[in-house]
Amino acid sequence: MRIIPYYAAALAFLFIFLSYRVITGRRNNKISLGAGGNPAMERLVRVHANFAEYTPFALILLGMAELRGAAPWLLHGLGVGLVAGRAAHAFGVSRTPENFRFRIAGMMLTFGVLTVAALALVAT
Repeated sequence: MRIIPYYAAALAFLFIFLSYRVITGRRNNKISLGAGGNPAMERLVRVHANFAEYTPFALILLGMAELRGAAPWLLHGLGVGLVAGRAAHAFGVSRTPENFRFRIAGMMLTFGVLTVAALALVAT
């Protein structure tokens, strides 16, 4: 694989950033596990968890598409879409009040990537 690892690395850096925010929030609020009933902490935890729920599956699909010989332009498009979607979703949900434009855009990009990648695998 020559393309998708770069997008995986970019997403790993975003995951580390989101993890750092949760760790810092827990430390500042003296919460050892979960959100401790703190609404701001709950938001940080859910942003991080949502990223962790969707990103690995999307990367698996993209990696399989690359291994099966998908066109580089398609892989780059899906990779950029996934990074942008996950970043937009994290930004939108992190706001108080929540920025639904970014949240919805992030969801649409993420679901679009999952759908196109799955279709590409079925079609090859």
